[in-house]
Amino acid sequence: MPQKLSRRPLLLLLTLGTTSLPSLAAPSRRDASALIREARRQLGVTRTYDGRYATIAYPGGDVPRHTGVCTDVLIRAYRDALAVDLQKLIHTDMAAHFSAYPKTWGLKRPDPHIDHRRVPNLQTFWSRKQAKLPLPADERDWRPGDIFTSMIDGKLPHTGLVSDRRSASGRWAVIHNIGQGAREEDALTAHPLTGRYRFLV
Repeated sequence: MPQKLSRRPLLLLLTLGTTSLPSLAAPSRRDASALIREARRQLGVTRTYDGRYATIAYPGGDVPRHTGVCTDVLIRAYRDALAVDLQKLIHTDMAAHFSAYPKTWGLKRPDPHIDHRRVPNLQTFWSRKQAKLPLPADERDWRPGDIFTSMIDGKLPHTGLVSDRRSASGRWAVIHNIGQGAREEDALTAHPLTGRYRFLV
């Protein structure tokens, strides 16, 4: 498990107000709070976005923490908060059920260096683990700790974590990396939503 980062000041592009978590059944409330805390610790640490293929260790592999892609926000939060290694979980599931996963990249076998860092693979894994939820008609029905997926410009899958803070607009903020490092901002509906997941273990 990677060494935990020291606490750093929260740097936000927007002025966010604090709010308490909605009523979540235990242990989900604890897990959601831990996920959000560890995702938030990436603010000011992960400062860039780099989508290039990288060879990393397995299990527990990661690119340098100062960079990454949208999925790395979630991967790091799950490892640091819950000791859940999505790299290992997805590689194991893909090795056993490779045909269930997207063939977008023309792979003939699982690749533990990259598979878990691709949004469509995460979506497939979460769906297979019964973590998929309907997209709510009312944005207020999202809960802190929920995972969202969206599509940027109709072609770029994206993901992030719903925060426990609201923006000045009253909407839930999200913690994600959409191109300039980890941020917490009002962006849940900035792009068409494609999925909602609650993977609390």
